[in-house]
Amino acid sequence: MLSGPSRALASAAGRVPPPALFVVSGLTQYLGAAIAVGLFAVVGAPEVAWLRIVVAAVLLLAWRRPWRQRWTRRTLAWAAVFGVALAAMNVTFYVAIDHLPLGSAVAIEFIGPVAVAAITGRGWRERGGIAVAAVGVVLLAGVTLTSDLPREDVVIGLVAIGLAAACWAAYILLGRRVALAGSGVTSLSVAMAAGALVFAPFLAPSSGAVLEDWQLLLAVVGIAVCSSVVPYVLEQLILRRVSAATFSVLLAMLPATAVVIGAVVLQQFPSWLELVGLLLVSGAIAMTAQRTDPPPA
Repeated sequence: MLSGPSRALASAAGRVPPPALFVVSGLTQYLGAAIAVGLFAVVGAPEVAWLRIVVAAVLLLAWRRPWRQRWTRRTLAWAAVFGVALAAMNVTFYVAIDHLPLGSAVAIEFIGPVAVAAITGRGWRERGGIAVAAVGVVLLAGVTLTSDLPREDVVIGLVAIGLAAACWAAYILLGRRVALAGSGVTSLSVAMAAGALVFAPFLAPSSGAVLEDWQLLLAVVGIAVCSSVVPYVLEQLILRRVSAATFSVLLAMLPATAVVIGAVVLQQFPSWLELVGLLLVSGAIAMTAQRTDPPPA
């Protein structure tokens, strides 16, 4: 049952066309990523990613209160594994956007869900989609390799976004199992808490600077709300109003929204070859995306 604020939000969102809601979701999601890039000089990219997960976990736990629900050991174990994949995906993605343009990184990361669709699907759309996505990713990677970015940045960025894509694929496969076992948002709150705890020994000691500066702490809260809470809530509202096929087409808009945020906020302007690569990846997403998993970054 929806609470009063949730009902009010659903009612207000119900008057907005789904494509417009999706654009807001995508812009909000990558605005959070752009804000995170601005913090990397003060707090490392992995630390910012971990802090985002911690804050999002706290907010979702306070909202869903999963301790009121019965959990089996098996269900909790799968939620924990799911959370580790989610946390690893966010950490590697933030490392990638510390070294690569936001739009290119987002597009390359989509090779993960496209590959899952190609492997699990049976139709020509899935097989064709992975080929189209591969061409787009090769084009984006090639442009990145020949760009003016320092070679160290290019290598670290491409390796990190490749790992993020693999983690996203694992996130989708594990997410299906977790979703079938219980409430999606409630399971997500438990998963985020588990992921935050697993990475805490590695990233918490170097994240202390945020606790000493209220402005940094406020920025991290903003990142968590923009990149985790708002997109997921809006996506759930969108999914109630559109088909899986329509959602797949909307999902293909995400690389474009990342490019817009990268250009406006970070002054990262793509070349025409990068735009071609982005269009190819977006086409592949529209061809293959049959799942309705929440966005990772």
